[in-house]
Amino acid sequence: MAKKGGWQEFSSNSASTARPTAAGAGPTGSPSPKAQQRVRVQRTKAGKGGKLVTAITGLEAPEAELKTLLKQLKAIAGTGGTVKDGVIELQGDQVAVALGALEKAGYRPKQAGG
Repeated sequence: MAKKGGWQEFSSNSASTARPTAAGAGPTGSPSPKAQQRVRVQRTKAGKGGKLVTAITGLEAPEAELKTLLKQLKAIAGTGGTVKDGVIELQGDQVAVALGALEKAGYRPKQAGG
């Protein structure tokens, strides 16, 4: 059966249109390099009873590495915090402190939200 129009921008070969993946990253489950991760730092009150927390999302690391990073962030910020479902939460407005500490750790963080 002939296609309508006859002109096709891309070939039907899906391998030619697939994006290349970096070695060690992707569907194999291994984390991507720190500088290539999309790390977002934002302050939020959602679901915290009106208390302000700083949430750090987008970290692709094992749970043990997240806990060591959390320990460093808590020491620098002088506040409490936790790791929940791969999201690091610091008590209070610690956005500037978290951005600086994550840059020193080799990540490229961005401030999300207002």
